[in-house]
Amino acid sequence: MAYADQQMSGNKITALIIVVILHIALGYALVTGLAYEAYKKVKEVTSAVNIEEEKPPETPPPPPPPKDQPPPPIVAPPPPISFNAPAQPQIETVSTPPPPAPVFTTSAPPPPPPPPPKFQPKGPGPKGSPGNWATSNDYPSRALREEREGVTGFRVSVGTDGKVTTCEVTRSSGSPDLDQATCDNVRRRARFTPATDGEGNPTTGSYTNSIRWVIPKD
Repeated sequence: MAYADQQMSGNKITALIIVVILHIALGYALVTGLAYEAYKKVKEVTSAVNIEEEKPPETPPPPPPPKDQPPPPIVAPPPPISFNAPAQPQIETVSTPPPPAPVFTTSAPPPPPPPPPKFQPKGPGPKGSPGNWATSNDYPSRALREEREGVTGFRVSVGTDGKVTTCEVTRSSGSPDLDQATCDNVRRRARFTPATDGEGNPTTGSYTNSIRWVIPKD
């Protein structure tokens, strides 16, 4: 009994092995057949499709050479243009009268020059020494106290009698009292020989000089 069971179990195993081998063989055959069929299909498709390389576009042929063009039409030259020269202007001659003869006028001769003077004109001259016209005693007291010194220039007009008529300061000493004392003393003390003209006659004139004011030393 046990032997029979073992024999049956071995047969089952053998049968299972055979079944597995059959499945494997069947699967292999199936896979191999399908692969072959797919290869055939791809080959047919590949042979059916004709892939042609794209050719570059053909260059168009050059245009035909131009035919001989007909010569340009002949244009007749314009008719000559005639110009009428303007008439020459008539030249009129005008007789010009001769210029009048120049008129010569005689002018009067210039007057003769005045005769030379008989005497040389002279200006007024002081009588005596001008240094006596103002002395240390005439020094203004205020200027003396303030010890102010200076030089005063003056000009006097002298009449025909030789006396001073006017006095003016031409250069100030810087002290009005010294300038005033100058003209006061000159008008009081100055005497002149009157001026004379070309005939030797006395006339008016002017005289200029200056006085230096110096504080006297003891």
